[in-house]
Amino acid sequence: MKIELVKLPYETKALEPVISQRTIELHHGKHLSTYVNNLNNLLPGTSFENLSLEDIVRRSDGAIFNNAGQVLNHNLYFTQFSPKGGGNPSGKLAEAINAAFGTFENFQKEFEAAATSLFGSGWAWLAEMKDGRLIIVKEPNGGNPVTKELIPLLGFDVWEHAYYIDYENRRAEHLKALWQIIDWNVVEARYE
Repeated sequence: MKIELVKLPYETKALEPVISQRTIELHHGKHLSTYVNNLNNLLPGTSFENLSLEDIVRRSDGAIFNNAGQVLNHNLYFTQFSPKGGGNPSGKLAEAINAAFGTFENFQKEFEAAATSLFGSGWAWLAEMKDGRLIIVKEPNGGNPVTKELIPLLGFDVWEHAYYIDYENRRAEHLKALWQIIDWNVVEARYE
């Protein structure tokens, strides 16, 4: 099965000023494209070549895992944004966030703290457990919650290529700004 580069649901400049066009072009067009190409070169002749992307991430290790994890992570990442995003979640997701973290504001603080404190490169995730409860998961490098039998709902990329052009070393400022472009309809659909 050939892995395709995810299509952006917006123009490359649509998320400005939170994420610049230049960052989107490099992050999606160069970094993610390289992971996709690498993965497609690694899969032929392996036991992974006909599996879904999530199953590849669950079952692989080494170079296949690293590239597959980054493809899955970035697919979720780039499709969770909208130039009309922001605000607060609603419905069952809002109820689950409140049950797990007390309030949406508390969740934001805990999520930002997790993402800011992740040493080096990696991801912070809001993930769903089998019983529907929510937790925050920190993953180094290309890790994804599917390896722990969790459902990834919302992910913040803390690799420097995700923010350095726009925010330099101000990771916390970048993370705080991302809330302005979250498409909660997309995140809620992942939960339901």
